[in-house]
Amino acid sequence: MTGQVRTVDGRVAGRRGQATRQKLLDCLSEMLSSSPYRDVKVIDVARKAGTSPATFYQYFPDVEGAVLEVADQMATEGAGLTELVEGRSWVGKAGWQTAQELVDGFLEFWRRNDAILRVVDLGASEGDKRFYKIRMKILNSVNNSLTESVTQLQAKGKVDKDVNPAAVAGSIVAMLAAVASHQKGFQTWGVKQAELKPNLALLVHLGVTGKKPTK
Repeated sequence: MTGQVRTVDGRVAGRRGQATRQKLLDCLSEMLSSSPYRDVKVIDVARKAGTSPATFYQYFPDVEGAVLEVADQMATEGAGLTELVEGRSWVGKAGWQTAQELVDGFLEFWRRNDAILRVVDLGASEGDKRFYKIRMKILNSVNNSLTESVTQLQAKGKVDKDVNPAAVAGSIVAMLAAVASHQKGFQTWGVKQAELKPNLALLVHLGVTGKKPTK
């Protein structure tokens, strides 16, 4: 953990305090995987972490404050998604590989962080600006790089000049997020995970380049 970690009253937490704080966050994350967000209580998180509610309140004002901290850590990790697009080629077979790796990495990130992402989506949809900012931080990690990719293809004459790069990139990212959050639902439509990825990658490739991929 980098930087100084402070308690609610402003004191700098020592190594043991930082470990306790992180354990509380880890236990909270685990609980969110099996319980509705609003059913999670401070006393339950503290008990699971082997400590007391008083200790929890040393580090977080309430459950929501701790959830925001978990979400912020997840968003920081999500910034790495930009590597799936930044500096990658969308031409020829390399373009098909880029599309596949973007889909694979995006879906995997969503699966890995499914519980906290559901809470972020809920808060954002209810108009909570704190959760909205976290959601946009994650999506922007892909959106900004994708916008740049389309812009570069356009400058080289490989994408129609009437295309709006930001609109295309935003639409693709919104589609990826919607599909990622609905992964389990595809099974009820008879779509296996192994079938979902290449078909989603096809749509992404078409969206970016306007062309069928070279496989």
